Amino acid sequence: MKNEPNIDIIHNAMEGSNDNLCITSDIINCDRANNDRLDTFSNAAEDIKLYKESDRKYNDNNVNIFRYKFTQIFMDELYKFSKVHQYDHRHDFKEAWKIWVEENNDLVDSEVRRLTNLGYDGDIIDKMFKSARYYFRKKSSEKKEPQKRRDYIGVNKEFLDIMDQHIHSNMNKPSEGFDDFCKINIEVLKEEVNRLCKCGLTDPVEMKNKIKKTYKNRYFILVNK
Repeated sequence: MKNEPNIDIIHNAMEGSNDNLCITSDIINCDRANNDRLDTFSNAAEDIKLYKESDRKYNDNNVNIFRYKFTQIFMDELYKFSKVHQYDHRHDFKEAWKIWVEENNDLVDSEVRRLTNLGYDGDIIDKMFKSARYYFRKKSSEKKEPQKRRDYIGVNKEFLDIMDQHIHSNMNKPSEGFDDFCKINIEVLKEEVNRLCKCGLTDPVEMKNKIKKTYKNRYFILVNK
C-alpha cells in the first residue's frame, strides 16, 4: 500500500517534538493498519445499513410493535422478582416463577388483558417469563458513570489562515490539495503539530486525521461561499 506524502511529513514533525511529547510509534504502519480497519468498518457499516433497511421494512409491515411492551408498573415488579431469583438454577427459577404468577394474579391478568386488547396474539405468560429470565435477571442495576469528554483541541487560527490562502490559490480536489499543502508548508505544519502535541493530542493517526479533516472542511466552506 502506497503511503500518502503527508503521512511522512506529519510523522517527521511529531518526531521533532520535545522528548516527553515525542511520538515513538510508526505512523506509516499505524496508517496502514488504520486503513485496513476502515475497510473492515466500511464493510460492516454496509451490512448494518442493509440490516436497518430490512428491519425498517419489517416494522413498516408490523406497525407499532412497540405497543406490545409491558407497562412500567409491571416491568418494575418483574424486575424485582428477577433480581431476587437472579442466581437461581433454572428449575428453581421456574418454580419460583409459578408461585410469583399465582401471588400476583391480578397484576398478571391485567397485563394479559391489556396486551390482548392491543392485538398481541402470542403467549403472553411465556413472554413475561422470558423477559424475567433472560433480560431483567441479567440487567445491571448499577448506573454507569458518564465518561468525561476530552477538552476540544482546535487548530490554530494562523494555521487556518494559511490553509485558506492555499485553498484560494489551488482549487484542486480536497485530497490532492491537502497533499500539496503539506509539501509546501512543512515548517508551518511542524509548528502546528508541536502545538497540538503540547495541548494533549499525541496520537499520530488522530492528529493526521484532524488536520486533514480540517483542510477538507475549510475547502467546502470556501467553495460554497
